[in-house]
Amino acid sequence: MTDIDVWRAAAAATGPADRAAAEAGVRLAYRAAGLAEPERIVWADSPRAAVRLLGAEDGPYASAARGRGVREAVRTAPWAAERDRVQRRLGPQGWGRHWGATGGRLWEHTERLAERVRSGLVEELTAGSDAPAAAERSLRLLLLDAVLGQHDAAWLCAFDTQEGTPLHGLGVLARSAGWWWPYERLAVLCERPVELHRDEAGRLDRGDGPALAFPDGFALHAWRGMPVPAEFLAGLGTLTPELVRAEENAELRRVMLEFYGYDRYLRESGATPVHQDETGVLWRIPMPDDEAVVMVEVVNSTPEPDGTSRTYWLRVPPTTRTARQGVAWTFGLGPEVYAPLRQT
Repeated sequence: MTDIDVWRAAAAATGPADRAAAEAGVRLAYRAAGLAEPERIVWADSPRAAVRLLGAEDGPYASAARGRGVREAVRTAPWAAERDRVQRRLGPQGWGRHWGATGGRLWEHTERLAERVRSGLVEELTAGSDAPAAAERSLRLLLLDAVLGQHDAAWLCAFDTQEGTPLHGLGVLARSAGWWWPYERLAVLCERPVELHRDEAGRLDRGDGPALAFPDGFALHAWRGMPVPAEFLAGLGTLTPELVRAEENAELRRVMLEFYGYDRYLRESGATPVHQDETGVLWRIPMPDDEAVVMVEVVNSTPEPDGTSRTYWLRVPPTTRTARQGVAWTFGLGPEVYAPLRQT
């Protein structure tokens, strides 16, 4: 594998952490920052477990016992120094090319995943609180202390993390464990997820279970990047057109339609076509409190090996009024210039 493939694999790694390597990485990072090694290293099964442990002010790891946070020293300062050094060496244009070939290839998907973990923690751990605003503020302060471990792979891949370099300890941690929290006398390290499911666009995506799950049960459910309740996914297998129409949440209704299948919904809901011409058939599905779903049904003019002709369903803008207009839109053309010599 190339270096970028190694870092991409680290960012998406699942399964047990390499605890020995990760703990060695912590000690390396502290020493590189000129700090004494932490007196204790504690493991948590997920970021949820870590913030619960750290947020218990009457527990053994309360702020008075763990000391001040040292994230600035062990992560932010060495990163900034290495970034400045590489930028001076490469120059603005050279740095831009270098970032585009390294961190720029991983940053968007990895940062999106990290933000989903943050928002999932806030949603779950503030639910039912008597003072949700105060609970969220305290939680977000704890999250500011976190170093992202494997999710730091998205920027570490742009730098040298070999033995003897300032970022070596952070590199070891990114390849060995999940998120971690560094304090003067304590470091809390998290296990990696046990499951991670994403679509081709890198978004969390799974229709039959959690898209991201940790050993202690902390999990995120999503369909093509959109957060959805676990119980909602559990009911997708029993969908009917009536249940789709009855869903009041427009975003969830769209998920239901995607899962059920637009063509199947059209067939089973008694929909009627609104326009037909030589290019195909235009269908419209009115949606309560939402824009209509408009589809063009087209038949491939090239027969399959068994002699049948395959039917395709193309989703088009809700303003589409004719089948030709819809098919032309899929090619980026206006209906007046769409005139295929041969349909395929």
